[in-house]
Amino acid sequence: MFPGVLGASILKRAAGRVLDPAHKDDREKDRPAVVSYAVHNMRDWTADKFRRVDQPSFGGGPGMVLQCQPIWDSVMAVEAQRPQKARRIVMTPAGVPLTQPLCESLALEERLLIICGHYEGFDQRVLDALEPLEISVGDYVLSGGELPAMMLVDAVTRLVPGALGDKDSAHFDSFSPGANRLLDHPHYTKPRDWQGREVPEVLLSGNHSAIDKWRKEKALEITKARRPELFEKNKQGF
Repeated sequence: MFPGVLGASILKRAAGRVLDPAHKDDREKDRPAVVSYAVHNMRDWTADKFRRVDQPSFGGGPGMVLQCQPIWDSVMAVEAQRPQKARRIVMTPAGVPLTQPLCESLALEERLLIICGHYEGFDQRVLDALEPLEISVGDYVLSGGELPAMMLVDAVTRLVPGALGDKDSAHFDSFSPGANRLLDHPHYTKPRDWQGREVPEVLLSGNHSAIDKWRKEKALEITKARRPELFEKNKQGF
């Protein structure tokens, strides 16, 4: 599931060398890769001859539970592949919400090891032993932790210095410090008139203080209407 996502757009750019067109004759000026990815299959470490990693739940009930052995052995083996200490993460509905401040914190880590669940989840004993940071991407259930892991990788990678073309882009995104943790303001581009809908005149005025004031007002207005809890929490900073 991962190659298509990791091999496209910002994630691909962050993991590759970026040429500096201003210094074509000096490749030392190029930006080297700022991240790297490695995907592993837990089945490669199962002791079961049929490569099973799950069993029915003790106590009965529907669904299958991921066993301790393949989870533990895979984590130990993958961690040993590199000298950097890994921050262990498990994607699970029972985790803390994935937020922009959390992504900012994780972007400072040297190495992340994301463990994706499936079926009914993990045997609790292996979670107790690994002591991972448990993260949820929302109050809903998916078939496995792969899609949430991709979301986490994308959200964290774009915060790594050098991943984006403009270093200030992420700083002013919704939920980010430059936006005072509020939703972003509306954006417009050419043409000035589209199907009778015109660009707000203030954005064409060249008056940067007026434009900045309009953008802040719109950000507050949108956040208050759509995310009142964010508005109440962060309105004072604007």
